[in-house]
Amino acid sequence: MENITPNPERQEKARQYARLNRRLMLVNLALSGVYALAWLLLGWSKHWSAAVQALTPNPWLQVPLYLLGFGGLLYLINLPLSWYESYVLPHRFELSTQTLRGWVLDQAKGLAVAGLLGLLILEVIYAVLRASPQSWWIWATVFLLILNVLLGYLAPVLLFPIFNKFKPLGEDYAELVERLKHLAERAGTRVQGVYEMDMSRRTKAANAALTGLGRTRRIILGDTLLKEFSTDEIEAVLAHELAHQVHKDIPLLMGVSALLTVVGMFLVSLVMAWGVPYFGFASIGEIGTLPLLMLTFGVFQLVVMPLENAFSRWREKLADQYALQTTGKPAVYASALARLADQNLAEADPEPWVEWLLYDHPPIGKRIAMARQYLSQ
Repeated sequence: MENITPNPERQEKARQYARLNRRLMLVNLALSGVYALAWLLLGWSKHWSAAVQALTPNPWLQVPLYLLGFGGLLYLINLPLSWYESYVLPHRFELSTQTLRGWVLDQAKGLAVAGLLGLLILEVIYAVLRASPQSWWIWATVFLLILNVLLGYLAPVLLFPIFNKFKPLGEDYAELVERLKHLAERAGTRVQGVYEMDMSRRTKAANAALTGLGRTRRIILGDTLLKEFSTDEIEAVLAHELAHQVHKDIPLLMGVSALLTVVGMFLVSLVMAWGVPYFGFASIGEIGTLPLLMLTFGVFQLVVMPLENAFSRWREKLADQYALQTTGKPAVYASALARLADQNLAEADPEPWVEWLLYDHPPIGKRIAMARQYLSQ
Protein backbone atom coordinates (compact mmCIF):
# COMPACT_ATOMS: atom_id res chain seq x y z
CA MET A 1 0.00 0.00 0.00
CA GLU A 2 3.00 2.32 0.44
CA ASN A 3 3.16 2.45 -3.37
CA ILE A 4 -0.40 3.80 -3.69
CA THR A 5 0.29 7.46 -4.42
CA PRO A 6 -0.77 9.85 -7.17
CA ASN A 7 1.40 9.86 -10.29
CA PRO A 8 4.26 12.42 -9.85
CA GLU A 9 3.97 13.72 -13.42
CA ARG A 10 0.20 14.18 -13.08
CA GLN A 11 0.75 15.92 -9.74
CA GLU A 12 3.14 18.42 -11.32
CA LYS A 13 0.44 19.25 -13.87
CA ALA A 14 -2.14 19.39 -11.07
CA ARG A 15 -0.05 21.95 -9.17
CA GLN A 16 0.29 24.13 -12.27
CA TYR A 17 -3.43 23.82 -12.98
CA ALA A 18 -4.36 24.69 -9.39
CA ARG A 19 -2.07 27.75 -9.34
CA LEU A 20 -3.60 29.11 -12.54
CA ASN A 21 -7.12 28.51 -11.27
CA ARG A 22 -6.35 30.34 -8.02
CA ARG A 23 -5.05 33.34 -9.95
CA LEU A 24 -8.16 33.36 -12.11
CA MET A 25 -10.33 33.19 -9.00
CA LEU A 26 -8.55 36.24 -7.55
CA VAL A 27 -8.94 38.17 -10.80
CA ASN A 28 -12.63 37.26 -10.93
CA LEU A 29 -13.21 38.37 -7.33
CA ALA A 30 -11.31 41.63 -7.84
CA LEU A 31 -13.14 42.34 -11.08
CA SER A 32 -16.58 41.76 -9.54
CA GLY A 33 -15.71 43.84 -6.46
CA VAL A 34 -14.33 46.78 -8.44
CA TYR A 35 -17.35 46.61 -10.76
CA ALA A 36 -19.84 46.84 -7.87
CA LEU A 37 -17.83 49.65 -6.24
CA ALA A 38 -17.71 51.58 -9.51
CA TRP A 39 -21.50 51.44 -9.83
CA LEU A 40 -21.81 52.91 -6.34
CA LEU A 41 -18.97 55.45 -6.24
CA LEU A 42 -19.41 56.78 -9.78
CA GLY A 43 -23.17 57.09 -9.42
CA TRP A 44 -23.98 54.63 -12.20
CA SER A 45 -26.36 52.66 -10.00
CA LYS A 46 -28.28 55.76 -8.92
CA HIS A 47 -28.64 56.99 -12.51
CA TRP A 48 -29.57 53.59 -13.95
CA SER A 49 -32.09 53.06 -11.16
CA ALA A 50 -33.64 56.46 -11.93
CA ALA A 51 -33.81 55.58 -15.63
CA VAL A 52 -35.52 52.28 -14.83
CA GLN A 53 -38.03 54.03 -12.55
CA ALA A 54 -38.76 56.50 -15.34
CA LEU A 55 -39.57 53.58 -17.65
CA THR A 56 -42.02 51.94 -15.22
CA PRO A 57 -43.37 52.74 -11.76
CA ASN A 58 -43.93 49.01 -11.14
CA PRO A 59 -41.23 47.82 -8.68
CA TRP A 60 -41.66 44.20 -9.85
CA LEU A 61 -40.66 45.25 -13.38
CA GLN A 62 -37.87 47.51 -12.17
CA VAL A 63 -35.91 44.51 -10.84
CA PRO A 64 -35.46 42.68 -14.20
CA LEU A 65 -34.86 45.96 -16.06
CA TYR A 66 -32.13 46.99 -13.62
CA LEU A 67 -30.60 43.49 -13.78
CA LEU A 68 -30.51 43.69 -17.56
CA GLY A 69 -28.06 46.58 -17.32
CA PHE A 70 -26.13 45.80 -14.14
CA GLY A 71 -25.99 42.01 -14.46
CA GLY A 72 -25.79 41.95 -18.26
CA LEU A 73 -22.74 44.19 -18.36
CA LEU A 74 -21.03 42.21 -15.59
CA TYR A 75 -21.67 38.98 -17.50
CA LEU A 76 -20.12 40.42 -20.68
CA ILE A 77 -17.07 41.70 -18.77
CA ASN A 78 -16.55 38.29 -17.15
CA LEU A 79 -17.21 36.28 -20.32
CA PRO A 80 -13.60 36.25 -21.66
CA LEU A 81 -12.35 35.17 -18.22
CA SER A 82 -15.02 32.48 -18.02
CA TRP A 83 -14.10 31.23 -21.50
CA TYR A 84 -10.42 30.97 -20.57
CA GLU A 85 -11.12 29.35 -17.20
CA SER A 86 -13.74 26.80 -18.26
CA TYR A 87 -12.73 26.09 -21.87
CA VAL A 88 -9.18 27.11 -22.81
CA LEU A 89 -7.40 26.05 -19.61
CA PRO A 90 -9.01 22.58 -19.25
CA HIS A 91 -8.17 21.87 -22.91
CA ARG A 92 -4.61 23.09 -22.39
CA PHE A 93 -4.20 20.57 -19.54
CA GLU A 94 -5.94 17.82 -21.55
CA LEU A 95 -8.77 17.57 -19.04
CA SER A 96 -11.66 18.76 -21.20
CA THR A 97 -13.38 16.89 -24.02
CA GLN A 98 -15.98 19.60 -24.65
CA THR A 99 -16.49 21.18 -28.06
CA LEU A 100 -16.76 24.95 -28.44
CA ARG A 101 -20.39 24.50 -29.48
CA GLY A 102 -21.04 22.50 -26.32
CA TRP A 103 -19.40 25.19 -24.20
CA VAL A 104 -21.52 27.93 -25.77
CA LEU A 105 -24.66 25.85 -25.22
CA ASP A 106 -23.72 25.30 -21.57
CA GLN A 107 -23.16 29.03 -21.14
CA ALA A 108 -26.59 29.77 -22.59
CA LYS A 109 -28.27 27.19 -20.34
CA GLY A 110 -26.36 28.38 -17.29
CA LEU A 111 -27.24 32.00 -18.00
CA ALA A 112 -30.93 31.11 -18.36
CA VAL A 113 -31.08 29.04 -15.16
CA ALA A 114 -28.97 31.45 -13.08
CA GLY A 115 -30.88 34.41 -14.49
CA LEU A 116 -34.29 32.99 -13.60
CA LEU A 117 -33.22 31.85 -10.13
CA GLY A 118 -31.41 35.12 -9.48
CA LEU A 119 -34.44 37.12 -10.61
CA LEU A 120 -36.72 35.09 -8.31
CA ILE A 121 -34.41 35.64 -5.33
CA LEU A 122 -34.04 39.37 -5.94
CA GLU A 123 -37.77 39.90 -6.54
CA VAL A 124 -38.52 38.35 -3.15
CA ILE A 125 -35.69 40.14 -1.33
CA TYR A 126 -36.69 43.54 -2.70
CA ALA A 127 -40.36 42.83 -2.02
CA VAL A 128 -39.58 42.29 1.68
CA LEU A 129 -37.20 45.28 1.64
CA ARG A 130 -40.10 47.46 0.52
CA ALA A 131 -42.66 45.83 2.83
CA SER A 132 -40.53 45.54 5.97
CA PRO A 133 -37.44 47.78 5.80
CA GLN A 134 -36.52 47.15 9.45
CA SER A 135 -36.82 43.34 9.62
CA TRP A 136 -36.40 42.43 5.93
CA TRP A 137 -33.23 40.43 6.65
CA ILE A 138 -35.18 37.93 8.78
CA TRP A 139 -37.77 37.23 6.06
CA ALA A 140 -35.13 37.13 3.35
CA THR A 141 -33.20 34.51 5.33
CA VAL A 142 -36.33 32.38 5.82
CA PHE A 143 -37.04 32.53 2.09
CA LEU A 144 -33.47 31.56 1.15
CA LEU A 145 -33.52 28.57 3.49
CA ILE A 146 -36.85 27.32 2.10
CA LEU A 147 -35.53 27.76 -1.44
CA ASN A 148 -32.38 25.83 -0.51
CA VAL A 149 -34.45 22.85 0.68
CA LEU A 150 -36.69 22.96 -2.40
CA LEU A 151 -33.70 23.03 -4.74
CA GLY A 152 -32.12 20.11 -2.89
CA TYR A 153 -35.31 18.13 -3.49
CA LEU A 154 -36.02 19.22 -7.08
CA ALA A 155 -32.52 19.63 -8.57
CA PRO A 156 -32.03 15.95 -9.56
CA VAL A 157 -35.30 15.89 -11.53
CA LEU A 158 -35.57 19.48 -12.79
CA LEU A 159 -32.15 21.17 -12.94
CA PHE A 160 -29.52 18.46 -13.48
CA PRO A 161 -31.22 17.03 -16.62
CA ILE A 162 -30.90 20.46 -18.26
CA PHE A 163 -27.12 20.01 -18.39
CA ASN A 164 -26.61 16.23 -18.44
CA LYS A 165 -28.27 13.02 -19.57
CA PHE A 166 -29.01 10.37 -16.97
CA LYS A 167 -29.91 6.73 -17.45
CA PRO A 168 -30.37 3.85 -14.99
CA LEU A 169 -27.42 1.46 -14.95
CA GLY A 170 -28.21 -1.57 -17.11
CA GLU A 171 -27.61 -5.29 -16.74
CA ASP A 172 -23.90 -4.87 -17.44
CA TYR A 173 -23.62 -3.25 -14.02
CA ALA A 174 -26.08 -5.48 -12.15
CA GLU A 175 -23.50 -6.52 -9.55
CA LEU A 176 -22.42 -2.92 -8.93
CA VAL A 177 -26.02 -1.72 -8.57
CA GLU A 178 -26.77 -4.50 -6.09
CA ARG A 179 -23.68 -3.71 -4.02
CA LEU A 180 -24.41 0.02 -3.94
CA LYS A 181 -28.05 -0.51 -2.97
CA HIS A 182 -26.95 -2.88 -0.21
CA LEU A 183 -24.45 -0.26 0.95
CA ALA A 184 -27.24 2.34 1.04
CA GLU A 185 -29.47 -0.02 3.06
CA ARG A 186 -26.67 -0.53 5.59
CA ALA A 187 -26.47 3.25 5.90
CA GLY A 188 -30.23 3.43 6.48
CA THR A 189 -30.74 5.38 3.25
CA ARG A 190 -33.37 4.68 0.62
CA VAL A 191 -32.36 5.57 -2.93
CA GLN A 192 -34.62 5.86 -5.93
CA GLY A 193 -32.03 4.26 -8.21
CA VAL A 194 -28.46 4.22 -9.52
CA TYR A 195 -27.85 6.40 -12.59
CA GLU A 196 -25.08 6.97 -15.09
CA MET A 197 -24.27 10.58 -16.03
CA ASP A 198 -22.66 11.50 -19.36
CA MET A 199 -19.65 13.37 -17.97
CA SER A 200 -17.36 12.22 -20.78
CA ARG A 201 -18.81 14.65 -23.33
CA ARG A 202 -17.35 17.49 -21.26
CA THR A 203 -14.42 16.15 -19.24
CA LYS A 204 -12.09 13.27 -18.47
CA ALA A 205 -12.60 13.91 -14.73
CA ALA A 206 -14.55 11.37 -12.67
CA ASN A 207 -17.18 11.92 -10.02
CA ALA A 208 -19.95 10.26 -8.03
CA ALA A 209 -22.66 11.72 -5.84
CA LEU A 210 -25.67 10.98 -3.70
CA THR A 211 -28.17 13.68 -4.66
CA GLY A 212 -31.70 14.70 -3.83
CA LEU A 213 -33.89 14.53 -0.76
CA GLY A 214 -36.60 12.01 0.10
CA ARG A 215 -38.17 10.51 -3.00
CA THR A 216 -35.70 12.21 -5.35
CA ARG A 217 -32.60 10.79 -3.62
CA ARG A 218 -30.47 8.82 -6.07
CA ILE A 219 -26.92 7.64 -6.68
CA ILE A 220 -25.22 9.25 -9.67
CA LEU A 221 -22.04 7.86 -11.23
CA GLY A 222 -20.11 9.59 -13.98
CA ASP A 223 -19.47 7.42 -17.04
CA THR A 224 -15.80 8.38 -16.64
CA LEU A 225 -15.86 6.79 -13.18
CA LEU A 226 -17.53 3.63 -14.47
CA LYS A 227 -14.95 3.30 -17.22
CA GLU A 228 -11.77 3.80 -15.17
CA PHE A 229 -12.58 2.56 -11.64
CA SER A 230 -13.07 -0.96 -10.33
CA THR A 231 -16.29 -2.07 -8.64
CA ASP A 232 -14.53 -2.10 -5.26
CA GLU A 233 -13.23 1.44 -5.80
CA ILE A 234 -16.65 2.77 -6.79
CA GLU A 235 -18.17 1.10 -3.72
CA ALA A 236 -15.55 2.79 -1.52
CA VAL A 237 -16.25 6.20 -3.08
CA LEU A 238 -20.01 5.80 -2.51
CA ALA A 239 -19.44 4.68 1.08
CA HIS A 240 -17.94 8.11 1.68
CA GLU A 241 -20.99 9.83 0.15
CA LEU A 242 -23.40 7.71 2.18
CA ALA A 243 -21.55 8.65 5.36
CA HIS A 244 -23.04 12.13 5.06
CA GLN A 245 -26.50 10.57 5.40
CA VAL A 246 -25.43 8.46 8.38
CA HIS A 247 -23.88 11.47 10.11
CA LYS A 248 -26.88 13.72 9.31
CA ASP A 249 -24.52 16.13 7.59
CA ILE A 250 -27.14 17.57 5.24
CA PRO A 251 -29.41 18.99 7.99
CA LEU A 252 -26.31 19.93 9.96
CA LEU A 253 -24.86 21.88 7.04
CA MET A 254 -28.24 23.49 6.42
CA GLY A 255 -28.26 24.60 10.05
CA VAL A 256 -24.78 26.11 9.75
CA SER A 257 -25.81 27.75 6.47
CA ALA A 258 -28.92 29.17 8.16
CA LEU A 259 -26.84 30.63 10.99
CA LEU A 260 -24.31 32.21 8.64
CA THR A 261 -27.03 33.51 6.32
CA VAL A 262 -28.94 35.21 9.13
CA VAL A 263 -25.72 36.79 10.48
CA GLY A 264 -24.70 37.87 6.98
CA MET A 265 -28.11 39.33 6.20
CA PHE A 266 -28.15 41.22 9.49
CA LEU A 267 -24.76 42.77 8.72
CA VAL A 268 -25.98 43.63 5.23
CA SER A 269 -29.00 45.38 6.78
CA LEU A 270 -26.67 47.54 8.90
CA VAL A 271 -24.52 48.49 5.91
CA MET A 272 -27.61 49.15 3.78
CA ALA A 273 -29.06 51.46 6.46
CA TRP A 274 -25.84 53.48 6.30
CA GLY A 275 -25.33 53.24 2.53
CA VAL A 276 -28.79 54.32 1.36
CA PRO A 277 -28.43 57.99 2.40
CA TYR A 278 -24.67 58.02 1.76
CA PHE A 279 -25.04 57.04 -1.91
CA GLY A 280 -28.17 59.13 -2.40
CA PHE A 281 -30.85 56.46 -2.79
CA ALA A 282 -34.46 57.30 -1.97
CA SER A 283 -35.11 54.19 0.13
CA ILE A 284 -33.65 50.83 1.14
CA GLY A 285 -36.10 49.11 -1.23
CA GLU A 286 -34.79 50.92 -4.30
CA ILE A 287 -33.29 48.44 -6.77
CA GLY A 288 -30.24 50.69 -7.21
CA THR A 289 -28.99 49.47 -3.81
CA LEU A 290 -28.23 46.04 -5.35
CA PRO A 291 -24.45 46.63 -5.83
CA LEU A 292 -24.20 47.54 -2.14
CA LEU A 293 -26.12 44.43 -1.10
CA MET A 294 -24.04 42.22 -3.40
CA LEU A 295 -20.73 43.73 -2.30
CA THR A 296 -21.49 43.54 1.43
CA PHE A 297 -22.73 39.95 1.40
CA GLY A 298 -19.85 38.95 -0.89
CA VAL A 299 -17.27 40.35 1.54
CA PHE A 300 -19.01 38.56 4.43
CA GLN A 301 -18.87 35.26 2.52
CA LEU A 302 -15.15 35.71 1.88
CA VAL A 303 -14.50 36.40 5.57
CA VAL A 304 -16.39 33.32 6.81
CA MET A 305 -15.21 31.03 3.99
CA PRO A 306 -12.21 29.64 5.94
CA LEU A 307 -14.51 28.79 8.87
CA GLU A 308 -17.05 27.11 6.58
CA ASN A 309 -14.28 25.15 4.88
CA ALA A 310 -12.78 24.05 8.21
CA PHE A 311 -16.17 22.77 9.33
CA SER A 312 -16.65 20.97 6.00
CA ARG A 313 -13.19 19.36 6.18
CA TRP A 314 -14.06 18.01 9.63
CA ARG A 315 -17.26 16.40 8.33
CA GLU A 316 -15.46 15.04 5.26
CA LYS A 317 -12.78 13.48 7.47
CA LEU A 318 -15.52 11.71 9.45
CA ALA A 319 -16.99 10.49 6.16
CA ASP A 320 -13.60 9.06 5.17
CA GLN A 321 -13.41 7.22 8.49
CA TYR A 322 -16.89 5.78 7.91
CA ALA A 323 -15.95 4.61 4.40
CA LEU A 324 -12.85 2.86 5.73
CA GLN A 325 -14.75 1.18 8.57
CA THR A 326 -17.72 0.16 6.40
CA THR A 327 -15.80 -1.31 3.47
CA GLY A 328 -12.84 -2.58 5.50
CA LYS A 329 -10.67 -2.05 2.40
CA PRO A 330 -8.21 0.78 3.09
CA ALA A 331 -5.97 -0.18 0.16
CA VAL A 332 -8.94 0.02 -2.22
CA TYR A 333 -10.00 3.37 -0.79
CA ALA A 334 -6.47 4.76 -1.11
CA SER A 335 -6.30 3.47 -4.68
CA ALA A 336 -9.59 5.19 -5.55
CA LEU A 337 -8.36 8.48 -4.07
CA ALA A 338 -5.05 8.31 -5.94
CA ARG A 339 -6.90 7.54 -9.16
CA LEU A 340 -9.22 10.52 -8.58
CA ALA A 341 -6.23 12.80 -8.03
CA ASP A 342 -4.63 11.65 -11.29
CA GLN A 343 -7.78 11.64 -13.40
CA ASN A 344 -9.18 14.96 -12.10
CA LEU A 345 -5.82 16.75 -11.87
CA ALA A 346 -6.47 17.38 -8.17
CA GLU A 347 -3.51 18.69 -6.17
CA ALA A 348 -2.85 16.04 -3.52
CA ASP A 349 -0.61 18.07 -1.20
CA PRO A 350 -1.37 21.81 -1.41
CA GLU A 351 0.37 24.40 0.71
CA PRO A 352 -1.14 24.73 4.21
CA TRP A 353 -2.53 28.22 3.56
CA VAL A 354 -4.27 26.99 0.43
CA GLU A 355 -5.87 24.12 2.33
CA TRP A 356 -6.95 26.41 5.18
CA LEU A 357 -8.42 29.04 2.91
CA LEU A 358 -9.88 27.15 -0.05
CA TYR A 359 -10.30 23.40 0.60
CA ASP A 360 -13.67 22.08 1.76
CA HIS A 361 -12.26 18.50 1.73
CA PRO A 362 -9.03 17.30 3.31
CA PRO A 363 -6.34 17.16 0.60
CA ILE A 364 -6.14 13.78 -1.10
CA GLY A 365 -2.61 13.24 0.23
CA LYS A 366 -3.90 13.42 3.82
CA ARG A 367 -6.84 11.16 2.97
CA ILE A 368 -4.52 8.51 1.55
CA ALA A 369 -2.35 8.81 4.68
CA MET A 370 -5.45 8.18 6.80
CA ALA A 371 -6.15 4.99 4.83
CA ARG A 372 -2.56 3.84 5.46
CA GLN A 373 -2.94 4.57 9.17
CA TYR A 374 -6.19 2.59 9.26
CA LEU A 375 -4.44 -0.40 7.68
CA SER A 376 -1.68 -0.35 10.29
CA GLN A 377 -4.12 -0.38 13.22
